[in-house]
Amino acid sequence: MELLDRFLRYIKVYTTSDSESETVPTTARQLDLAKILCADLKEIGIEDAHISEFGYVYGSIPASAGCEAAPALGLIAHMDTSPQFSGENVNPQIIPNYDGKNVQLGTSGRKLDTDMFPWLPTLAGRTLITTDGTTLLGADDKAGVTAIFCAVEKVLKEGLPHGKICVAFTPDEEVGKGPAHFDVKGFGADFAYTVDGGPENEVSFDNFNAAAAAVKVNGFSIHPGESKGKMVNAGLVLFEFNSMLPAGDTPRNTEEYQGFFHMLDISGDVDSAVSHYIIREHDKHLFEGRKQTMLHIAELLNEKYGEGTVTVEIRDQYRNMREIIEQYPMLMDYADQAMKSVGLEPLHTPTRGGTDGATLSFMGLPCPNLGTGGYAFHGPFEHVTLEGMEKSRDVLLELIKLFAEK
Repeated sequence: MELLDRFLRYIKVYTTSDSESETVPTTARQLDLAKILCADLKEIGIEDAHISEFGYVYGSIPASAGCEAAPALGLIAHMDTSPQFSGENVNPQIIPNYDGKNVQLGTSGRKLDTDMFPWLPTLAGRTLITTDGTTLLGADDKAGVTAIFCAVEKVLKEGLPHGKICVAFTPDEEVGKGPAHFDVKGFGADFAYTVDGGPENEVSFDNFNAAAAAVKVNGFSIHPGESKGKMVNAGLVLFEFNSMLPAGDTPRNTEEYQGFFHMLDISGDVDSAVSHYIIREHDKHLFEGRKQTMLHIAELLNEKYGEGTVTVEIRDQYRNMREIIEQYPMLMDYADQAMKSVGLEPLHTPTRGGTDGATLSFMGLPCPNLGTGGYAFHGPFEHVTLEGMEKSRDVLLELIKLFAEK
């Protein structure tokens, strides 16, 4: 099956995860793709392909003759798509020989605009794949799934020399639970790469430290005509809390290594109110400072309105893999060599998010992240190019070659 056909087949499968679910995986629909991938792996000759009890797809290829001493290489991508936008009934637009100009997304009224997405002209001449404006595309991370699949398929079909190759397709990455039940020991890799980034030349070993925060306010509701000196309007206190955070430290105003506070939602009334945030920062000391800022604001408001008015619950989500990957510089060296071998100039960029590899690195599996050729993930403007995915596949083939030689 050609790469484009395989990608289109996979994005048609509805696999959105659910942050509120307590099941494993968080949505049963992810198993629909897991079953397809497991069958596809078996079909190309990966005999031990299987689905774990937690919905992970695993498979491995034994080292070819003469490469038995090579380090075992793991390749990982996730099956789920983001719950931030609909991932059901994906209807992609395929534009051969794209002209680099604005693209109308079906009849949705949305468009890919070169002012908003200034890299679009650089994709001219390629086959561009977009949404119809009503769903996300699913390139995050089915482009990664496809690139891995097509790379190992080529290795097997052409009998290319290789060390042991371990493949995993994970559920629930988009809700931060991808590594929760990952069997590092059973996976069998010495080192791995997640294929879950943006442009095909992206190489990243530097991601956010991440935490989630719930800010809860207990108000005091009384008849407004009798409320002088008594009423504590929980909603207004919550607004006051948010106003005390650094106004410029939001996703809209930050880039590269700049961290932020991001309000995800807000709800409530006079009696009680709650808001959920995510906290992001690359530097671990600045990260701790951001958490302390939120706790300090709560203290100040409790002094003003009474103890127990504001509570802040903070839960760490993942850490910056950099402190682990720096111990294995050859992983970045190999990635750079692989990129250059296929005509790409490596782009070292901080990941303004997280990947399964961030947590897996701290679980004993050092795991940088590679690009997939995709852009504008998690919404209706998501797009990818066929040529980008092909380059991503070729980078993996070069990595397999490099690991076999070592």
